[in-house]
Amino acid sequence: MGSNAFGELLRDCRLSVGWTQDELAGRSGVSAHSISVLEAGRRQPRLSSVSMLAEALGLDPGRREQLLAAAREDAIPVALIPPPEPVPQPATQSSAAVPRQLPRAVAGFTGRAFQLKELTGLLDRNDTVVINGTAGVGKTALAVHWSHQVADRFPDGQLYVNLRGFDPSGEPVQPAEAIRGFLDALGVPAQRIPAGLAEQAALYRSELADRQILVVLDNARDSSQVRPLLPGSAQCLTVITSRDHLGGLIVNEGARAVPLDLMTTAEAHDLLASRLGPEQLAVEPHAVSDLIELCVHLPLALSIVAARATLTPALSLTELATQLRDVRDRLHGLDIGDTSVNVSAVFSWSYQTLSAAAARMFRLLSLHPGPVISVSAAASLAGSPPGPARAALSELIKAQLLTEPSTGRFNYHDLLRAYSVDRAHSEETEQARHAALHRMLDHYLHTAHAATLLLTPTNDRLSLAGPQPGASIDELTDDEQARQWFTAERPVFPAAIDRAADAGLDTHAWQLAWSVATFCIRAGHWTQMVTTQLAAIAAAERAGEPHGQAWSLRELGRAYIRLGRYPDAQATLQLALELDERLGDLIGQARSYTNLGIVSNAQGARPEALEQSKAAYALFHAAGHRVGQAEALNAIGWMQTQLGQHTEALRYCAQALELHQAVGNTHGEADTWDSLGYAHHNLGAYQQAEDCYRNALELFQKLGARHPQADTLARLGDTHQAAGDFPAANDSWQRALAILDDLHHPDADVLRARLAEHPPAP
Repeated sequence: MGSNAFGELLRDCRLSVGWTQDELAGRSGVSAHSISVLEAGRRQPRLSSVSMLAEALGLDPGRREQLLAAAREDAIPVALIPPPEPVPQPATQSSAAVPRQLPRAVAGFTGRAFQLKELTGLLDRNDTVVINGTAGVGKTALAVHWSHQVADRFPDGQLYVNLRGFDPSGEPVQPAEAIRGFLDALGVPAQRIPAGLAEQAALYRSELADRQILVVLDNARDSSQVRPLLPGSAQCLTVITSRDHLGGLIVNEGARAVPLDLMTTAEAHDLLASRLGPEQLAVEPHAVSDLIELCVHLPLALSIVAARATLTPALSLTELATQLRDVRDRLHGLDIGDTSVNVSAVFSWSYQTLSAAAARMFRLLSLHPGPVISVSAAASLAGSPPGPARAALSELIKAQLLTEPSTGRFNYHDLLRAYSVDRAHSEETEQARHAALHRMLDHYLHTAHAATLLLTPTNDRLSLAGPQPGASIDELTDDEQARQWFTAERPVFPAAIDRAADAGLDTHAWQLAWSVATFCIRAGHWTQMVTTQLAAIAAAERAGEPHGQAWSLRELGRAYIRLGRYPDAQATLQLALELDERLGDLIGQARSYTNLGIVSNAQGARPEALEQSKAAYALFHAAGHRVGQAEALNAIGWMQTQLGQHTEALRYCAQALELHQAVGNTHGEADTWDSLGYAHHNLGAYQQAEDCYRNALELFQKLGARHPQADTLARLGDTHQAAGDFPAANDSWQRALAILDDLHHPDADVLRARLAEHPPAP
């Protein structure tokens, strides 16, 4: 094979990869002139040059050997070959390329004043900065906008690369590719760039060693992708954006995190104003507020809404808000036909990076009614132990698809919820969704029932079906843990009860409503209780469970009593009594009579109230229900005080106290101490009354019973006043008023008037 054959083979190899002679020269270090004469077959090539060309072309071993063999067979003396052109030396810093790679800044950038100030504060420290946040929150816009603001602080240039960490292609930029791009921008000749990543990173750091350069690494996937791209120079500043927290960089490299959350209302309004003009916003202010909430303050969604309003000027902002109202269809309303700015598509880029377990957890979370979910509830949805569930939740947080507003409590905004709903309906069968919902409701029902028995061990008990396999039940050990659990989960209960009813799990619905009722009564959540008990009554009726109807009617009556809706309470309790009588439920009848007695007393029918309390006692006694007997004895004593029979009241209440203490009914004991205090007060025994009230207060506080505390404090204030201790009276009334105001109770106005009549001494 002669030199002409070699030239043809070299040219064929070059053209097969689509390179010009200049491009091959730049990548191999062999001059374009030498390549030209080699291809023409006019000189025998140096074998070293051929090797460099073969390496640059990336030839497979067989093709490379063919090229070398062609070079060896050429008979022209090596001495006739012109010497290689000198390899250009690295440019001195004074003549080095100054890269200006920042993309164009977002026009009309608004908001983020706090983050901009925080970034500027890091300038002199030359730290590595990580801007992290969920998809569509504006990380790139912030980084690029700020970088343009401070570009003059970096006279040697600005490097930028989109690492495509969450790109729809699923192929992030490899560190070697990013470094090669940076080295090209810095003017480093191709022949000086080594093959290995470690060597390339070392050369990159050397090139930046004495330069002041701003490096922007946009859309990073993880710490391993970023770490080789970090300069070693203290004069350089690196800004990284990512949906990942990049905790490894923060821990090992000392990077500074600048979290980017959803926009404030003012920032969101300014963003819309910058796109649509303040005049258009002023025409429909209510619609603007609605759009901001419907877009969950997410910059990407707000920008899409502004684009839709611009593209369809005939569509008013009010009409646009109406279209976005349905959370299921909201993602479609935020689609303007461009996947790069499609909210659903942008979310999908994060979703596709998840492990199978985390992706399934994300889908199933849509079955939870919100607003927050615990690890146990999430584990129940997934049917997994809490450990793996927590790992999946942590992965979702890392991917910025979930937040943890408080320890062990998780949520996401409505647009992510809508995307989660969409994924669940696309990737989970109806049977799988129903099973997950059943397990979650089992978690709430069984935990709530156990918790209410911890609050009141002497309470009635429901007959519950066993939990589904995979349901996780919280193990609470005492009444304090029970109160904490109820307090944390209370926002979930109304929607969980509705979700149970919608899914046809009607027994779950009324039993869950009953299980949370005692806590709601004590904590003062009476309006919520009315809503849940109305739903429970309907669910028990659909389920064909009259006992459930009666139990739910009684709880509804208790809520009406606390709200002062006595006619409603009387009608509701009368229905419960009639059901209990038909069912032959003595205890149920007794409880209805007890509550009817409270209603009668509140309405001024005191003799009738006393008779109803006695009827309750007789029924409890017939049923052998000692706790109920103690409650009825106290109720009789209280009604007697209302009728002026204070000495008789002391006798009945003393019996009630002894029985409550014997059966361990703390709440009943507290109620009875309050009744004893009132009887002693009316007999003029003020010190004894104070002692009784203080006993009651101590127990009510321990139980977390807020309204009873207010009642007892008000009566204690009356006793202090009667004893001539006006400062103490005023103090007790003020404490009672604070509780009543917090509960929005109508008695607050009565107490406020009393305080006005008896102002504290100057």
